[in-house]
This record gives sequence, C-alpha cells and structure tokens, in this order.
Amino acid sequence: MILDSKIPEGPLAEKWEKHKFNVKLVNPANKRKYDIIVVGTGLAGASAAATLAELGYNVKAFCYQDSPRRAHSIAAQGGINAAKNYQNDGDSVYRLFYDTIKGGDYRAREANVYRLAQVSVNIIDQCVAQGVPFAREYGGLLANRSFGGAQVSRTFYARGQTGQQLLLGAYSALNRQIAYGKVKMYPRTEMLDLVMVDGKARGIVTRHLITGKIESHSAHAVILATGGYGNVFFLSTNAMGSNTTAIWRAHKKGALFANPCFTQIHPTCIPVSGGYQSKLTLMSESLRNDGRVWVPKAVGDNRAPGQIPEDERDYFLERKYPSFGNLVPRDVASRNAKLACDEGRGVGTTKLAVYLDFADAIKREGLDKISQKYGNLFDMYAKITGENPYEQPMRIYPAVHYTMGGLWVDYNLMTTVPGLYATGECNFSDHGANRLGASALMQGLADGYFVIPYTIGDYLAQNPTTRVETSHPAFQEAEAKVQADVNRLLSINGTRTVDDFHKALGLLMWDYCGMARNAEGLQYAKQEIRKLRDEFWRDVKILGVNEELNITLEKAGRVADFLELGELMVDDALNRNESCGGHFREEYQTPENEALRDDENYTYVAAWEYTGTNQPSVLHKEELTFENVKLTQRSYK
Repeated sequence: MILDSKIPEGPLAEKWEKHKFNVKLVNPANKRKYDIIVVGTGLAGASAAATLAELGYNVKAFCYQDSPRRAHSIAAQGGINAAKNYQNDGDSVYRLFYDTIKGGDYRAREANVYRLAQVSVNIIDQCVAQGVPFAREYGGLLANRSFGGAQVSRTFYARGQTGQQLLLGAYSALNRQIAYGKVKMYPRTEMLDLVMVDGKARGIVTRHLITGKIESHSAHAVILATGGYGNVFFLSTNAMGSNTTAIWRAHKKGALFANPCFTQIHPTCIPVSGGYQSKLTLMSESLRNDGRVWVPKAVGDNRAPGQIPEDERDYFLERKYPSFGNLVPRDVASRNAKLACDEGRGVGTTKLAVYLDFADAIKREGLDKISQKYGNLFDMYAKITGENPYEQPMRIYPAVHYTMGGLWVDYNLMTTVPGLYATGECNFSDHGANRLGASALMQGLADGYFVIPYTIGDYLAQNPTTRVETSHPAFQEAEAKVQADVNRLLSINGTRTVDDFHKALGLLMWDYCGMARNAEGLQYAKQEIRKLRDEFWRDVKILGVNEELNITLEKAGRVADFLELGELMVDDALNRNESCGGHFREEYQTPENEALRDDENYTYVAAWEYTGTNQPSVLHKEELTFENVKLTQRSYK
C-alpha cells in the first residue's frame, strides 16, 4: 500500500488556496442529491454537519449523548489559538505554523499544519459572528493570553469555559439546519460498524442506546468526528463515554491507524486521590500564565507550602527554561514534574504532585483580577479538593489528556478507505508527537467549518448520486455481525466486571506505555494485554439484555476495542526507537533528560494496517519532508 498524502504542489503559503481552486465542485442542484453521515457532534462534527447542510447536502448526524451539547468539547477550558496578532507582539501565520511544528517535535506534515495556521484567523471571525462571548479588553477588542510552547499571546478565551461556548456556537448552527430539515439528528445512537460497498464507505450500523435496536444508515460518504481514545488508560481527563469504537471498527475495515502511541500527558491535572476514581479533572493550562510551578528543594520536605521559605523552593521550570518558564509545552512540563516527584520532592499525601502557586499573581494584580480570569476554575478545584487555591497553592500532576494519533488521513482528510473521512482529534494530522495547548479547538473547527466542506465535494463530484439501500447485502452482513458481537458479549456471563478489566488495562498502559516507556516494559505490557483480552472474552460479566438501556453492555463493547487498541499502541511505541514529544523512550534521552529524536530513521508517520485478531499489524510509512523548517533539537531555554 502506497500512502498518498495528496499534498498540493507549490509554495507552502499557496498550497491551500490553489487546492481550493483545483478541487472539483458539486453544483447547488446536485448537492441535495447527496447524503452525508457525520458521526460525532463535538466541535469537529457539529461544525461539519452544520456547514455541509448549509451548503445543501442532506446530513445525518449521530451522537451517543442525549444532546450534541454534551460532547466532550465542552471540557476544553483555556482557549483557542489564532494568528490574529491583536497584541502586536510579533505573531503571524508562519509563527503559529512554526510553533506547532516545533511543539510537535517535527513529526507532523508541514502542509497540514500551515493550513491550520492560515484557517485559524477565519475561525475567530466565524465564532464572533455566532455570538461566542470571547473575553475583551477595555477598549472592546478581543483579549488574548499566552499558552505553552509560544512566546506570543494568541489564545482567545471565554473565561475558563471556552470549549463550552464554542460548542454552543456550533450547536446553534447545527440546530438551525435541523429546523430546516437539512440535518436529521440521531441522539443516543452509537456507531458499531462501517459499511463498505464496492470498496467505498457507504454507511454505518448503529445501536440505539435506549432500545437496543440495531439499524443501518446509508450515505454517499461518512465523516468520523468522534474524538480521542485517551480512555484506553481508564484514568484520563476525558469524559467517561469517550472511546475508540468508531475509529477502531473503521480501522478493522481498512482505515490505517497512524501514530497510535502518541499520547499527550497534560501537566496541570488534579492528582489521583484514590483507587475509587473513575476519571481525572483537568485544570486549564491557562493557569500557567499566572501560576508558578514549584517543589521543595529538599527531598522529603513535608512542611506546609506556606512554611517553606522562598529560598528553599525550586521553581524548576523557570530555572531550567528561562525563555519560556512555566509556559513550556505540555510534554516538557509533564516530564519535569514527574522527574521532581521521582527524586522524592513531590508534595501532598501521595507525593505525586507539584505546586501551582498564585500568591505572586494575587499580590501583583489583586484577588479580584485573578478571580475574573480564573474564578470558575478555582471554584472547581475547591469543590473537588476542599482546599482554597486563593489561599494556598494548587496541587497538580500530569495525566493522560489528548491523543495525537488517530486514523491516517490525506490532505483532504480522507482515510485509506475511499469516502471515509476523519476530522478533529480522531485523525492524526496536525499535531505530530505533542499538541500545543489551545490547538485542539482550533483543529476541530478548522476541519469542520473550513476544510471538509471543500474537500468532500471533490470526492462526491466524482461519484454518482445513486443511493445504496440498506437492504443491500453489505448492510445486512454488517448488521448480522454487530448483532452476533452483542450476543457473544451477553452470553459470556463471567465473574469480573467490565470496569475491572478496564482498570487493569489502564494500569498496564499507564505504567508501561504512559509518561515514560522502555523496551522491556513495553514487551511485558504486550504479553499482559493479550492475557487480559483472552480473559475478558472468557470471564466478563454483563447483566441485562440488549433490548433496553444497558450501560454495562455499552462499556463492554468499548473496552473490547480498547483491549485491541492498547496492544497496537504498545507495538507502535516499541517500533519507534527514539523519543519525540509525548513519546518518551527512556533509552533515548539527552543528558538533560530531554527527548532525543532519531531523524535519520524515524521522520515518518507510522500507519498500521489491521490484519486480524491476534495477528501482527503491518506497518506502512509516510515519509515526512521538511522544506520550510530546519530539524533541530527542541530548546525552550
């Protein structure tokens, strides 16, 4: 299989504009003859569904929540990047492009990243027009703040609830099209398989989560916008329902899975407090604008933070990275927090935490000003921990947050399955080995509002408007397989709960394929995951029946997919004998504990082909070429 990225020819800054002119168009009268399925209604899915419907296509939108408003995009707090240069501090489209390439440790496509930076400026205008209440300066202009990996202020925000406000904007656009009849909404409906006809994606099979009814839906093209797979680790900042099922089932139908081991560890999370927890809570990266990260200088210093004098504190990010300080990229901040705790200088009862201290900011700007910026985040922290962050430092520790890996897509966002597209976090395309903060919202809306509406037309214009009925044998076969998988899960009647298996998998993944990896640990994890998967299919216990609301059955299908994905992530991490971004192999690091890349051998996208259960996946490589940036060892000093 040859991976054709379909990157347009020409200078970097002109590729997207030329490509938009060269793609084939569907005339307005023909658009109403095409049906498009959109799976997922977060920022990427809702924006795509609304925009495609506005263009005239017939859209079917699916989400497993009871409302698109519950998509995990609402959890993004800190902001969205755009190269507007409102601060007049030296920002530009090229600088955003460069920061993103560098932040991803030179493991992303130049063309995709530059397009993202170009489109970013349009996103803000679109969202303002929708009424998104971005913060404003005294004179009425939109405000910006800084985020990790950049020395300019380019992050637009709505207090600490930017994702929610952006989603409400996309949701309102989606509702408008639902009212017009151009979008048919299917809530509480989960995609369980992709249907292929003549080698092309022509529909999906779903299960209704209230009634258990299994149904087929046909279309001329399918767009997946189902988010990331961080819950393979069980404990993560993702919503409990976030999963890999849609993209994993598509992977089994021929869509290659790219860079699955590239997992982002976010440095600013509330630490684990006990084995009963089902998820972790993110404290926005925006807090690192004013909060200072530190630990005691002495090992085993158990004094309260207020009792530790200034000269006995180690502001380790400011000490090691004076140019960027507390706003180094997430992978760098996370690794250094782990290193401090490994040295025995962690704080709190578990000693797996560092301080995020706002005392200096409150003294400098006043309590009211800090409350205006971060009040809802401080309130959330106080409710969860019972501690007042205005009076004592927050305790934070890294946790799984975002997945840079996902389905391989070309420049048009099409997977290796013709007619199947992947947008937002469920594709691999824009972030390389580490995502800069405030770039997830940017990518989701860029893909949905400004990229897929152009590129999907190029495919549809070359395919007939003829509909495939769900009575087609391919749909019947897929439905039968989904029903058989459901029946198989229900028939096991074992002794271990689904959550028990999920927690065991998550612990293996975190310990051996988490913030740090090595060959010995990865090989052990691979063996243990296989054992765990075998035991799952022998001993999982699922109560109830299919024809009802059955949350345990839902979880079981998702965990079954995680158990397969986990092994692929381990294989990918074993294959990549280097450290880059969030992929930190302990065997490959500089004397200063920084990630040590191997550009000669690993400057490629690792795209894996599924060959069957318990069969080795086949690796395909998309070589990355860098014509506009120089490959250098990342430095934030």
